[in-house]
Amino acid sequence: MRKRTEPAAPEHERCAAAGSSSPGTALDADSRLKEKLRPENRGPAGPGAAAGMKRALGRRKGLWFRLRKILLCILGLYVAIPFLIKLCPGIQAKLIFLNFVRVPYFIDLKKPQDQGLNHTCNYYLQPEEDVTIGVWHTVPAVWWKTAQGKDQMWYEDALASSHPVILYLHGNAGTRGGDHRVELYKVLSSLGYHVVTFDYRGWGDSVGTPSERGMTYDALHVFDWIKARSGDNPVYIWGHSLGTGVATNLVRRLCERETPPDALILESPFTNIREEAKSHPFSVIYRYFPGFDWFFLDPITSNGIKFANDENVKHISCSLLILHAEDDPVVPFQLGRKLYNIAAPSRSFRDFKVQFIPFHSDLGYRHKYIYKSPELPRILREFLGKSELERQH
Repeated sequence: MRKRTEPAAPEHERCAAAGSSSPGTALDADSRLKEKLRPENRGPAGPGAAAGMKRALGRRKGLWFRLRKILLCILGLYVAIPFLIKLCPGIQAKLIFLNFVRVPYFIDLKKPQDQGLNHTCNYYLQPEEDVTIGVWHTVPAVWWKTAQGKDQMWYEDALASSHPVILYLHGNAGTRGGDHRVELYKVLSSLGYHVVTFDYRGWGDSVGTPSERGMTYDALHVFDWIKARSGDNPVYIWGHSLGTGVATNLVRRLCERETPPDALILESPFTNIREEAKSHPFSVIYRYFPGFDWFFLDPITSNGIKFANDENVKHISCSLLILHAEDDPVVPFQLGRKLYNIAAPSRSFRDFKVQFIPFHSDLGYRHKYIYKSPELPRILREFLGKSELERQH
């Protein structure tokens, strides 16, 4: 007999049967599908990502905390410095003189020949007890060969020759061996001048404690030493920067005792130390600080530091030449111009020449490079030549 075949069950019946026979299978498939569709940040890695975010936020907070701490320290230091200077005025005196800054370093001031000054002698003078100052004397360049191997006595005797003498008073910081100073000595020597320069007490290898009075007395001692050896030769005084304050102090004193120099040359001068300190680039961050004068300027004068060029020029009776570069960043050009405007109409100069020579900013001479000017020999020749005629009359 033929075997009866069963009709095929519909598809939906088979699925239902399968579903009723294994209920867990459908649930597992659904779970796997949901697992695939679940966003990554909600999966098992979610807690790790949250921890990473917390660490990043912690780093940001730590960075901000450190930055805020640094800013508070800077602000605290900014506020503390004025009080420190007011309580310790000696700090301000150190900043004015800067005698502890020795540039260039590692030079032997006993050997000026190491700086290219082969016609220069180094020796020491004693203005006061316990004070010794180092001096360089450079003879005119025409004597370069003759000066080789000569001793101090020969150099001293040479001052009595027919060549004029320039006493150079340098500014703050550095020594008589500073690069720009040495270059100026060479220029002046090439023009036929003796150049005598020295380090004030407390500078370079000079012994003593710096002060305005002491610096002025050192300059007076060297001037008298020169005059005792130079006979009737003209003696000119050249001051640069802070040295202009020493120069006007010296010349005022010489005029009061009726032994004025033959001329005074001021390179990059200021009016007085208070105005210079207020105009100095270092004072920019405090210039508008409440009580600036009381905190910063009063301690200067309480140390006996005035360098009152504007007052001194009213009592000077000799020819005056002022040299100033318009792009001077240390002593503003307008202070040199102001000093000239004070000196020119002064009665003390009525019989003498007063001249102001500006150097355009395009030349780039700034505070200490006027010696580079090719016009400088002509300026000095014309001015000092007229000064010599005035002296003879």
